[in-house]
Amino acid sequence: LPADRKEIKFVTYTLRYNECDWVEVRGLKKHWEKAIVEGERTAEGVTLKTQNVRVLIIPFPEVRADVEKTIVIDGEKLLVTVKASKAGAELGLSIRNGRWQVASPARVGGPDSKFPGLQGPIDDAFLDSFLMVSPTGTPMNEAIGKWTTAEMKHATEHWRKQFRGDAPMKADKDVTADDIKNNNLILWGDPKSNAILAKIADKLPLAEFTDNTVTVSIYPNPLNPKKYVVLNSGFTFREYDYLNNARQVSKMPDYAIIDVDTPANSRYPGKVVRAGFFDERWKLQPNDGQ
Repeated sequence: LPADRKEIKFVTYTLRYNECDWVEVRGLKKHWEKAIVEGERTAEGVTLKTQNVRVLIIPFPEVRADVEKTIVIDGEKLLVTVKASKAGAELGLSIRNGRWQVASPARVGGPDSKFPGLQGPIDDAFLDSFLMVSPTGTPMNEAIGKWTTAEMKHATEHWRKQFRGDAPMKADKDVTADDIKNNNLILWGDPKSNAILAKIADKLPLAEFTDNTVTVSIYPNPLNPKKYVVLNSGFTFREYDYLNNARQVSKMPDYAIIDVDTPANSRYPGKVVRAGFFDERWKLQPNDGQ
């Protein structure tokens, strides 16, 4: 392959896989729909055509002094000044009010929107350092208490079986500021039984607990938006999927409501009443997952 590729065609469905050569996608219009970036770069600038993309970063490593470039993107022509930088020049582009505009690369994306490495789904939290947090309080009711205890045991035992290591675990009362800074937190229990969950439940888009339903979900941690918080879930493929490596992929989206009156089995942690994806701003979408 050429060291300096002039033409590019990049397809992705998630910000977990967001880079290809000289294109970095930092925001989609909607996850799990095809996103495309294709085009070419010349000495004068870049011409691009996109689909389902709302934020882009274009690097210009050859720039040693401020220089004007012409950016043609989805038919819009932008004359921009690329600022030289010791860290390497790059240009941010984002859609505002339906039009592409230049934006500071440091300011596009962030914890208020889905961002590379903070885009879900639930299993994404286990691709980085994580800490399982066990509850020490009294659960809302016996059914939820029994279910969360059983699922926490299932998650830790099967982490060991599948990944040949012990899942790190602490009680809620022992979690430190460093733990919150350095780990995705996997919180087990409900807002009455888990002290960490109690602190953040009202800041989550979905933390529904009733007499017989619990929430499993992923969301940027309100205590540290650079990391995830996960409610009541380990990795989401179960025993049925151990039969074939091709089945060992995410089985849950960003959230699900589980009926705990229905016993867990080799495929599901109970009856899935509702499941879906949060939107690009981590908000619950109307009628999604029903």
